[in-house]
Amino acid sequence: MPSMHLSQLRRWILQSPPVEWAILHLRELLIGALRQGPIPQHVAFVMDGNRRFAKSHRIETVEGHNLGFEALARVLEVCYKSGVKIVTVYAFSIENFKRSKYEVDGLMDMAKVKLAQLLQHGDLLDRYGVSIRVLGQRELIKPELLADIERATKMTSRNGNAILNVCFPYTSHEEITTAIRNTVTDYSKPLPMQQRTFSESHIKHTLQSRHLSVAAERIRERSRSPSSRGASDVEDSTSSSTTLHPDSPPEDSLVSGKEVDISDDTSPNLYPDPESITSAVLNAHMYTAGLPPLELLIRTSGVERLSDFMLWQSHEDTEIVFLKCLWPEFDLWQFLPVLVEWQWRRKKNDEQERVTRSVDVSDVRAKSS
Repeated sequence: MPSMHLSQLRRWILQSPPVEWAILHLRELLIGALRQGPIPQHVAFVMDGNRRFAKSHRIETVEGHNLGFEALARVLEVCYKSGVKIVTVYAFSIENFKRSKYEVDGLMDMAKVKLAQLLQHGDLLDRYGVSIRVLGQRELIKPELLADIERATKMTSRNGNAILNVCFPYTSHEEITTAIRNTVTDYSKPLPMQQRTFSESHIKHTLQSRHLSVAAERIRERSRSPSSRGASDVEDSTSSSTTLHPDSPPEDSLVSGKEVDISDDTSPNLYPDPESITSAVLNAHMYTAGLPPLELLIRTSGVERLSDFMLWQSHEDTEIVFLKCLWPEFDLWQFLPVLVEWQWRRKKNDEQERVTRSVDVSDVRAKSS
């Protein structure tokens, strides 16, 4: 009982106008200080803990998800105000479809409500120029919800300063599989003719055509001389041509001394070289194609796993942070230490790279002298 009264007293103090004013100005001061250092351009969140928060506070699960959305709105403002360009959130996993139909329908309805609430914060999106993108298997989404998603993406499509990626429904395995499938489809299409310049068969046919053109010119020149000598020369030319170029086509491919393109109909279709498939090619087929690399990934609720989220985008320089607080509790005061530590690590790595480069330059100068 005393703890309840203490909590109400603390809430009353924090909501008083002088304290709210002081906290707001302190918040702006801290965000301004963050902007003085490096800021991650792409941050991802696994928003975990809404249900546990609702259970621990003895409120409805729906209310826990609503509080989770309010936390998302707070975090988005902090991110975009501090200079983050791309925010990716894990909203709905494909694995959630394995739950009961009643629960799945409830989650879909809740997603529709959340999307409507997000659009209600249009001032936030417009203020920072944020466009919404929904990443995932759209064919699994109900038509009425898909229509709302299309409307939301269209409404914010003109915003070009920042991006909010909502992964719904999504798993990394599905994203990678789709990217590979699309890559195979692209590499199964014949190359256009103008892209075949340096193919082996094209070079071969080009050389053959040039040889035939030279032979035809010689035939025309020697036809002006006496017939006996011309016949002998032509015979010798044909013989030497057959000897030097056994794969050359017969003289029937010459029409009035003009070069005949024998590669158009006889050469097989040419396809892209599978050896040219690199990580960059696959990256171009991912949902996040064209976006900056993922630099910071945060998961709340104390669970230390990625849950099939951003596996391809997580690389050797991605900072992965697991926090014990539940998602509805996540705000600037939990986010600030993470950003400060990320800045400290980035500055430390940059300093080490500068030292390494200076040592390498010194070694090169010493060897050259």
